[in-house]
Amino acid sequence: MKYIFITGGVMSGLGKGITAASVGRILKNRGYRVTAVKIDPYLNIDAGTMNPAQHGEVFVLKDGSEVDLDLGNYERFLDIELSAPHNITTGKVYRTVIDKERRGDFLGETVQIIPHITDQIKACIRQAAEEEFPDGTHADVCLVEVGGTVGDIESMPFLEAARQMRGELPGTDYVLIHVTLIPEDTMGDLKTKPTQHSVKALRELGLHADIIVGRSERVIGANTKRKISAFCDLPINAVISAATAPDTYEVPMEMEKEGIADVLSAHLGLETRDIDSSWYRVVTKEYTNRVTVAIVSKYGIEDVYISIKEALKHAGRSLSTEVKIVWLDAERYERCQLKDYDGILIPGGFGKRGIEGKIEAIKYARENNVPFLGLCLGFQLAVVEFARNKAGMPDATSEEMGEGTHVIALLPEQEGLTELGGTMRLGNYTADIRDGTLAKKLYGEPQIVERHRHRYEVNPRYIKKLEDAGLVFSATNKNRMEMLELPGHPFFFATQFHPEFKSRPTRPSPPYIGFVEACKVNKRTK
Repeated sequence: MKYIFITGGVMSGLGKGITAASVGRILKNRGYRVTAVKIDPYLNIDAGTMNPAQHGEVFVLKDGSEVDLDLGNYERFLDIELSAPHNITTGKVYRTVIDKERRGDFLGETVQIIPHITDQIKACIRQAAEEEFPDGTHADVCLVEVGGTVGDIESMPFLEAARQMRGELPGTDYVLIHVTLIPEDTMGDLKTKPTQHSVKALRELGLHADIIVGRSERVIGANTKRKISAFCDLPINAVISAATAPDTYEVPMEMEKEGIADVLSAHLGLETRDIDSSWYRVVTKEYTNRVTVAIVSKYGIEDVYISIKEALKHAGRSLSTEVKIVWLDAERYERCQLKDYDGILIPGGFGKRGIEGKIEAIKYARENNVPFLGLCLGFQLAVVEFARNKAGMPDATSEEMGEGTHVIALLPEQEGLTELGGTMRLGNYTADIRDGTLAKKLYGEPQIVERHRHRYEVNPRYIKKLEDAGLVFSATNKNRMEMLELPGHPFFFATQFHPEFKSRPTRPSPPYIGFVEACKVNKRTK
């Protein structure tokens, strides 16, 4: 097993996750099997209870783990499926060590950061790295992204574990990539001093950067690279320019041009292999059409719905159609605005805020034959809207929202829970699709597996009344409703699950393909 550690300096939010995913894609294009680990230094056990407006999207893995959005990037770039051990948090590490201490596993030792916490961190990294792929094989290379910025007090034990691993592994089994900011001053000069200070902080922790990835708005020139090379003690070819790209999927190609594959191969003793460029051809496919989609939500922050944004992009690429997204505040948009868009999407979410605005958007889409895609909460609100306006239940609502006819109700297993974290219906579940439905046309299979994250569902008491009024539940999991559609409408489709979590550039999600195709038709016929 070869390990590539990715650290960050100067400031957070530079794109360590995209850098790590891009490095993995470069190696995968050469036939190496790659896996990934994300270390998050926060004390939370997982991302499930964190505010997405502050932390970004909560991504859900196949086993139901609620994790950092960077694991979504890993899955999309590497076309793999990860599990809980691939997201390591301070909370997980400390809880495990404290549980061991309570059991007496340390035989009376004084439990300390070194060696007990760092040993647990290393064990977690190795466990994730050595996890089998579905075909029984193992990874050749494990990417380990250390969240936060060098110098943060929260990251110290993880960086110390990384330092220890460097001493424990053969020289050709370990590489450290340091991602830093190369800012531009008012005169247009790229400044290297922040990088120098960041590398100094790294050295004080006993770590040495083998490769420096410099993030900047424009390409870093030779003179700047020479300066970084001289002050940071590494060869000039190990200074990689990572200018802001038009699309994150273009980052691996830009890093290829910078020669990072040769530097990695030299450090890790990897053999030279031909590049499979098929993935690059997919992600650079030219657009010949363009549609505009309104996403009506209470958050107008792209990172909250990054998987939706990427799934629309994947579907658009497959249809040679650029998808422009307009974010509409569910509490403030005007109904007349909706006529300007080729499709309307209602994403998942929790809580009462903005609910009536979302329901109004769904009603507009239904009554005006505008393509509509509802996801999770969007699925539930489509049921609420139909119940109110077509099924004779004017006070229909969700149990989550308060008093009324609860056409959406709490899952039985959710009643009486005292903990919020990790207790929803999470991860992979099957759905059986009815013949003769739009769902069957989109998926082409009688049974599918998709990822879930919800506490509420369609109340079985009202299913017949809804169906008698014309709503079709086109897929189920036992007695749970998984998809709905409206016959006679150009595209009125919603899913209780989150299909965006399994969408890939080379394998777009079927509901998203159907939605974007319907948006194209709607635009042509306006």
